[in-house]
Amino acid sequence: MEISKAEFVKGVIGDDYGLGDNLPQVAFFGRSNVGKSSVINSLVDKKDLAKVSKTPGKTREANFFRINDSFYFVDFPGYGYAKRSMKERNKMIKRIFWYVKYSNVRPKAVFLIIDVKVGLTVLDRDMIKILGENKHQVVIIANKIDKLEKIAAEKQISSIQKEAPHVSVLPYSAKTKEGKDELLKKIMGFV
Repeated sequence: MEISKAEFVKGVIGDDYGLGDNLPQVAFFGRSNVGKSSVINSLVDKKDLAKVSKTPGKTREANFFRINDSFYFVDFPGYGYAKRSMKERNKMIKRIFWYVKYSNVRPKAVFLIIDVKVGLTVLDRDMIKILGENKHQVVIIANKIDKLEKIAAEKQISSIQKEAPHVSVLPYSAKTKEGKDELLKKIMGFV
């Protein structure tokens, strides 16, 4: 599957995730600075569709991108960014929780992006639990695989899989696009 068209539609700060067209949504969650926007850009072969910054916490709204006029990628702000106030971090977690539990627009697929070097954090495990409790099938995208040697990468993927045995783990590199075909195939299986 190839993505031939990708466009920004809108950013949402509140809880109005409906776009009026009933197209399926594919949601991307993860901690700040794990490369959520970079993964989206690599999938659509555009460097600047989703805004990327080296400074954590730049994305502050859920950004909707229409893909091939048939579904949406939803790029959520990172959770757990330490320089945000506790009130702001809690607000972010509540928005994500509301989206996965109460929104009338249920995502067809949920991808949790992590930094493969860091592995799963407590917040990531909590997110997997919340998503699972709300009947979402979660796929972990272990991003930045290019930063590790092959053997270290295999060990880390194995460790992540042991920590989350009921979740698929896909090694990925937004930089080199390693794993892109497999990830696109997974996405298309959901939509």
